Amino acid sequence: MKGLIQRVSHACVKVNNEITGAIDGGILLLLGVEQGDNETTADKLLQKVLNYRIFPDVDGKMNRSLTDVGGGLLVVSQFTLVADTRKGLRPGFSRGATPAEGERLYDLFVQRARAMHGSVETGRFGADMKVELLNDGPVTFLLEVPPVD
Repeated sequence: MKGLIQRVSHACVKVNNEITGAIDGGILLLLGVEQGDNETTADKLLQKVLNYRIFPDVDGKMNRSLTDVGGGLLVVSQFTLVADTRKGLRPGFSRGATPAEGERLYDLFVQRARAMHGSVETGRFGADMKVELLNDGPVTFLLEVPPVD
């Protein structure tokens, strides 16, 4: 499972020009689900997202997490994040989870995120979405959790 996190001043996602999720300061998470991912993988990535220290402390050092600052979390499904781009000029998607499994784990991730962190907004799985953001820093990290049995 992969998560591209961006520290944002604000972000929103729209489907058919309708805002489905919006946050002020916090993290925009683009979430990609791969074959072999499961509930354990989702839980491990969620822990990383909530506790990864990308927010500044009083000295300006990245020592505070989303949980520490109480920021918003905007979760957007992003199947292209798990594309194989190592060869050629066209991405391959054979490593991605099936749409049904991807949606199941995305929904599980969001459900557990909401249980652990109050401010969670989402896009719409499988929809054509437009994402707007103001990246703060810019600060962007790719978090990966390998499949766990």
